[in-house]
Amino acid sequence: MTEAVLAALRAKLGEALSTDRQALAELTRDKSGHDSFSPPLAVVTARSIADVQATMRIANEHGIPVVPRGAGTGLAGGAIARSGEIVLSTLVMNRILEISAADELAVVEPGIINSDLNAALAEQGLWFVPDPASKAISTVGGNIATNAGGLLCAKYGVTRESVLGLKVVLADGRLLSLGHRSVKGVTGLDLTALMIGSEGTLGVIVEATVKLRMLQSGVVATIAAFFPDVVAAASAAAAITAAGLRPAALELMDEAALRATDAFLGLDLAQRGNTCLLVQTDGAGSAEDAAVALEIIQSLGGEADLTTDPAEGERLFEVRRSFHPALEAQGTVLIEDVAVPRSALPEIFAEITRIADRYGITIPTVAHAGDGNLHPNFVFPPTADGSVPEQIWAAADELFVASLRLGGTLTGEHGVGILKKRWLRDELGDDQLELQRQIKRVFDPRGILNPGKVF
Repeated sequence: MTEAVLAALRAKLGEALSTDRQALAELTRDKSGHDSFSPPLAVVTARSIADVQATMRIANEHGIPVVPRGAGTGLAGGAIARSGEIVLSTLVMNRILEISAADELAVVEPGIINSDLNAALAEQGLWFVPDPASKAISTVGGNIATNAGGLLCAKYGVTRESVLGLKVVLADGRLLSLGHRSVKGVTGLDLTALMIGSEGTLGVIVEATVKLRMLQSGVVATIAAFFPDVVAAASAAAAITAAGLRPAALELMDEAALRATDAFLGLDLAQRGNTCLLVQTDGAGSAEDAAVALEIIQSLGGEADLTTDPAEGERLFEVRRSFHPALEAQGTVLIEDVAVPRSALPEIFAEITRIADRYGITIPTVAHAGDGNLHPNFVFPPTADGSVPEQIWAAADELFVASLRLGGTLTGEHGVGILKKRWLRDELGDDQLELQRQIKRVFDPRGILNPGKVF
C-alpha cells in the first residue's frame, strides 16, 4: 500500500513529493519541544489548491493519514508527524491574491507569514490585526488553524474576529468555500468559525479572506511599570480593566521571566522591581487612557515610566517577545497556555507560586493580562529520551485544575494538539467531547486528517 500511495502521489505531483530523510526528520517536531522521533512517509509541498486536493483524494482512497503543516511554529504539537503519515505543507502557497482598501479585506494563501502580510498592507495604510508573538515566523493559515491570539487580543480580539471566509479542502478532496466578503452574514451554520481553531482535524485551509483595519494614527503611549511581586502587578492589571480601560496591550512578566530575559538580552530591568507590567494604549483617547492607567499603577505601589516615543515602546515590547528564546537558552521548556477571567489573575498567579514551591521547580510566567491568558513555562534539564518528567506533568496537572476551578480554560490560544489531549474531558465533559468527535467524523469519516491530535 505504501508503494502504491507514493507512486500515485509522484505521478500526480511530481517534485512536490519528497521522501528525503533529512527533510522528513524536521517534520517530527515543532516549537513545542516535542518530537515523535518517527519520520513520516513523505511530505507534499503543495503549490496550489489542486495539489492539496490531489493529495487528499489519494490519501483518502488508501486510508493514509495526512498532517497539514505550515511553518511548524505551533506550541502544542499539532503539526508533528509520525511514521506512516503524509505531511501536507502549504508553506509555499504564500501569495497575496487581493487587497481591497474599499472593503477593508485581503484574500491570501495560507502560507504567507503574518508579518510579511502586514508589511505589504502597511504600504496601503492597512493592518491585519492578529499579533502572535511568533508573527515574524508563523503563517496566517497556522494562525487561523489554531485561532492564534497574541499581545493585542485584549482590545482587538483573537484571529477568529479577523476572518471573513475560507476555502477548505476536505478529507476526500472536495473544496468548500465558506463565509463571505461582507461584514455581516448569517446564512446557515457558521462553518467558517468551526474551521478556525480546528487544528487541521476537519479540513485543510487553502485560502482565507481576512478582515483589515486602517493603521492607527495619533499617540501610542507605553507604560513600563515595576512591582515588588507578581500578585501586586496582577492586581494592577485587573484594576486597569475593571476601570473600563481597554489598552491595546497589557502584558505581565513575573520575576523569573524578567530575570531570564534580562540575562538573554543583557539588560537589568529586574533591578527596578521583581515584576514588570507593560501597558500600551492607542487610537482616540490614548493619552488620556494612559494617564488613568498610570494613576492606577502608582496608587497600587507600582514604579512606572510613560513614553510616547514609538521606538522606545517597541523596544520594551521586544523584551516581552524575547521571553521564549530566553527560556530555551536555559534548558528544555514545557510551554503552557491557560486562561482565567481577568479578575482571577491574582489568584492564578498565587497558585503558580504555590505549585512551583511544592514541586521545587521554576515556572517563569508571562501573561496577556488584558484578557487573562497566561503562559507558565516549566523549565527542566533535558532528558535522555526527550520526554517530559512526570514531576513536571504533575505540576502542570495542578495548574490546569486550578485554572478550571477559577472559571478558566486549558488553552487560551495555543490549541490542544497532542499536549493537552489527556485533560480535554476535564473541561468539556463526556457529552460535549463525544459531540465534538461526532462532528469530526462528519468531516473526516475515515479519520485521516491529523489523527491523534485534539480528540
